[in-house]
Amino acid sequence: MTEESENIMNKDLTVGNPQKVLWTFCLPMFGSIIFQQLYNIADSLVAGKFIGENALAAVGNSYNITLIFIAFAFGCNMGCSVIVSQLFGAKDYGKMKTSVYTTLIFSGVLCLVLMTAGLLTCNTLLRLMKTQEEIMADSAVYLRIYIFGLPFLFFYNIATGIFSALGDSKTPFLFLAFSSTANILVDILFVKVFDMGIAGVAWATFLCQGISCLLSVWLILKRLAAIKVSAKVAVFSWDLLRKILVVAVPSILQQSFVSVGNMLIQGCINSFGVSVAAGYSAAVKLNNLVITSFTTIGNGISNFSAQNIGAGIYTRVKEGFRGGLKLVWTICIPFFLLYFFLGRYLLLLFMNESSASALATGTEFLRILSPFYFVVASKLVADGILRGAGAMNQFMAATFIDLVLRVVLAFVFSALSGSATGIWCSWPVGWCIATGLSVLFYRQGKWKKQRL
Repeated sequence: MTEESENIMNKDLTVGNPQKVLWTFCLPMFGSIIFQQLYNIADSLVAGKFIGENALAAVGNSYNITLIFIAFAFGCNMGCSVIVSQLFGAKDYGKMKTSVYTTLIFSGVLCLVLMTAGLLTCNTLLRLMKTQEEIMADSAVYLRIYIFGLPFLFFYNIATGIFSALGDSKTPFLFLAFSSTANILVDILFVKVFDMGIAGVAWATFLCQGISCLLSVWLILKRLAAIKVSAKVAVFSWDLLRKILVVAVPSILQQSFVSVGNMLIQGCINSFGVSVAAGYSAAVKLNNLVITSFTTIGNGISNFSAQNIGAGIYTRVKEGFRGGLKLVWTICIPFFLLYFFLGRYLLLLFMNESSASALATGTEFLRILSPFYFVVASKLVADGILRGAGAMNQFMAATFIDLVLRVVLAFVFSALSGSATGIWCSWPVGWCIATGLSVLFYRQGKWKKQRL
């Protein structure tokens, strides 16, 4: 491998102080996901402030369905990222390039299938969630435009996963900082100036994410082309696809079931009226900002773990776990303080004082969930190591228990309390039990014996 190639490959995570390396690697990823979430937050903010409460509820309502598509993109990201990380750690650069090309081809086919299915079932899915008639049309418009942008979502997620697998967390951060800022400006332009309504919100995201996708894929292909290997590199491998799917399929299933669970919970929430749905829509965006941030740091820990497992250095993985806990708990503190004590003021970014019921709903949601961020953050760190090792059965077990408990208890608690408060209380219960399982699986150490 040439010196130029070595520089292009960015950072070897198998050398240096583990905690320092992990923090240096993960913090830009944390910044990236903050900007990534600004896409969705901007959509809700502009919809709520410049269109109205119903538009805010429509964006939140559609978002639960978009999470199904995001699940597939996330799964492809994780499958490719873990395999690329392990091959990079093992210095097998030819197979590493093939794994990238294989993922891109497979994801393109999968994306076309999902687009077709999504466009055909759009209205059906919205009705299954008991979408109110007053927001049905806006929900459908937003969702259809989002589905048309799925190729951008898929390939951008894969590109960021590859960057991370190669130890480069700064490039995705720069892309997202630019595109998310642009998204806010274009959102306001399309809605306020061109009066495009909810469609303007969706098209703004489509445009900005599309530009980021094209630029990131181009850069990835450029970097791969600069890596010189002695033998001819295959553009597709069934064996590598199988290994990628070993990680990708459980990740897809996990995220998909979470999305289906969220749809069921959304249906329960919708039964309490548009104001409750609007309050939840705003609050859950703030909540998802936190959870997605921790999930992304967990993905960084997966890359760190996979590179070191590929190199056979298990002691660094354990040090990475301790460093990861310190990182996420540090990040938890400001989020908890903001959401618990100042949640109402943050929600006013999405709505006006006149939306009293929605404000009360969102404030209550944040106060119940925010103290438990320290718990769920620990789960996502442990999950990161399990995924990095390819211990997907253990990862799935903890996640499914969380989901099943959350959905079942949401209906039970809401029925017992006669209000949406019962729904919010189901989250902490699921988080606590699932965290206990994930940490237990990590400490048992069976992940050390996994081989992809």
